[in-house]
Amino acid sequence: MEFPVRTGAPKSQKTACAILPIFEGRTLKGVSHTIDISCGKILSKLTRTSGSYAKLGQTLLIPQLKGIAAEKILLVGCGKETDFNAKAFSQAASAAITALSKVGIREATSYLAYSSIQDIDEYYKARLTVEAAQSALYRFDEIKSHTAKQTNIARLGIAVDALDKTKEARRGVAHGQAISSGMNIARDLSNRPPNICTPSHLANEAQEIAKTFDNLKTKVLAEKDMERLGMGALLSVTRGAKEPAKFIIMEYKGASSNEAPIVLCGKGITFDTGGISLKPPSKMDEMKFDMCGAATVIGTMASLGKLQPAINVIGVVPACENMPGSEATRPSDIVTSMSGQTIEIINTDAEGRLILCDALTYASRYEPRLMIDVATLTGACVIAIGHVYTGLFSNNDELASDLLEAGKRSLDPAWRLPIDEEYGESIKSNFADFANSGAREGGASIAAQFLSRFVGKTPWAHLDIAGIAWKSNQNKGATGRPVPLLMDFLLNL
Repeated sequence: MEFPVRTGAPKSQKTACAILPIFEGRTLKGVSHTIDISCGKILSKLTRTSGSYAKLGQTLLIPQLKGIAAEKILLVGCGKETDFNAKAFSQAASAAITALSKVGIREATSYLAYSSIQDIDEYYKARLTVEAAQSALYRFDEIKSHTAKQTNIARLGIAVDALDKTKEARRGVAHGQAISSGMNIARDLSNRPPNICTPSHLANEAQEIAKTFDNLKTKVLAEKDMERLGMGALLSVTRGAKEPAKFIIMEYKGASSNEAPIVLCGKGITFDTGGISLKPPSKMDEMKFDMCGAATVIGTMASLGKLQPAINVIGVVPACENMPGSEATRPSDIVTSMSGQTIEIINTDAEGRLILCDALTYASRYEPRLMIDVATLTGACVIAIGHVYTGLFSNNDELASDLLEAGKRSLDPAWRLPIDEEYGESIKSNFADFANSGAREGGASIAAQFLSRFVGKTPWAHLDIAGIAWKSNQNKGATGRPVPLLMDFLLNL
């Protein structure tokens, strides 16, 4: 999909459809008022006689009118002008694209960016438009034998009201396209069934992505390599599985080799039965999404390859299945992590922290500037903050603050939760250095406290995405979050 940035008089802009904002209230304002005057106030009459179309997300398609070059007009409800923020802007853009796709319009020009939005400049208006459009058009139908025909819009012009705003708008378009591409990679990987998206599949996809970019390399470690490295925690999870585990390392070099890298670690459990601590059958099908952290990291690395910012980033993905079997790890087993610390297995369904602890230890070899892990780690995080925010834990206030701000800017929000040492009381063990599972209360913080023991003094953040990585029920599927949050953070370092 193309997103040309356009300037010039709205009434003279040739386009198949002009997308215009309409706010609650009887008076059309701004660019909508200008167009209304040019076509003899027909828009005013239609909005008065056809009911209210100003509520956020509502649309009204109007055939060709005299006095303007646009073939059609799509009025998009934006709600109250005083409440029109970045989130509402994105929702309006998404509604417009959805409406145009339903009627088969292939080209349009959006004038939503003409509206002023507090704290949002032309860069973010353009970027959010692109991301909203690409998300609205996303479909996962690669495995269906028959798919419904849908004529999607192929070109969406983004109109700005001044020539000096075009540079920032084009930058926003480029970033939005790269971020959307990374999100779609994350969605595709996550939505694939576990009989296709195995650890080997993740490794192959990461290698194929790396071939596309000169400064992105991928290497894959096999189980024998993990054994030599002493990754006993990770290997304990995969013991019951027929599919071999893979340890994926993606290296993006955009700066001098002397510059310390940022490391991203993504949990890659391609299917989670719970192991011997077997999960209940209800919604176990959704445990294919337990690799969304891995998908996020791979998608983010692809976005970096497209944009090539002047930073060094390493993506680390421990990938395996968690299956019951005759050789599966048992509750009460004790394993030795790569760090040398011993772990008593209390619950084999607390497996994500076991593969991540060895990944974080491995990542420390790079002497990173900072580390961020991304994982569908705990149901407790979902109970705590629901399906809106990513759960954020960190040993560094500055890093946490930067991630929170990136979440706000990207409309991919996070909420900081505590990680105090007191949460570690719950994972004390009589037989090992500590246990992999503790009390139910504060479970998300306990899991984060566990991970904190493998990062040393390196600035580190843990993103628990169990509540936001996918949707259930009729909208079942991966969201691609938190690729926007991570990319916004990395692009603003």
